[in-house]
Amino acid sequence: MSRVITISREFGSGGRTIGKKVAEKLGIPCYDAELITKIAEKSGFDKEYLADNTEGESGGGWLGNVFIRSEYYGKSNQDYIWQAQSEVIRDLAAKGDCVIVGRCADYILKGKADLLTVFIHASEEKRIERITKVYGLSADSPEKRLRDKDKRRKAYHRFYTETEWGRAKYYTICLDSGEIGIDRCVDIIASLY
Repeated sequence: MSRVITISREFGSGGRTIGKKVAEKLGIPCYDAELITKIAEKSGFDKEYLADNTEGESGGGWLGNVFIRSEYYGKSNQDYIWQAQSEVIRDLAAKGDCVIVGRCADYILKGKADLLTVFIHASEEKRIERITKVYGLSADSPEKRLRDKDKRRKAYHRFYTETEWGRAKYYTICLDSGEIGIDRCVDIIASLY
């Protein structure tokens, strides 16, 4: 059974960076943006569409569209994406040890891999500082960007997993990257591997 580290994270907490650094330190692959390409191949959906419609990333109507389409027309596009995403994540985990960032991998792989599930969070102040530095300014305020992104991730996670995104009891470890820093988070996760 493969040893897989899953990284769930609040927007702006540095979870993606932490996942990549952990994988680099351990000499194993990290799957994040690469998942979009693999999901596109599996599902037939366009990569740009997937980038906007995985992890609850699309604009405000995502959850409403899921309910409307599922109720009246059977499976929604998001349901097909979820199915393809789940298959891709299980296939990658079956190939060997790795780090997977986001996309409910912790839930998808439960019982199918030797898991170390991690949730990365930070204070709003630290996350605003980080997203402004990393992504620059946008039309939306940093606070609004944080709230919207996290709200969509939470709804997506809840809809497909029936668990609470970010709640400590669902993870092996939760780390505050704003307090202990990116590099220390990397060291802690790698030491638990």
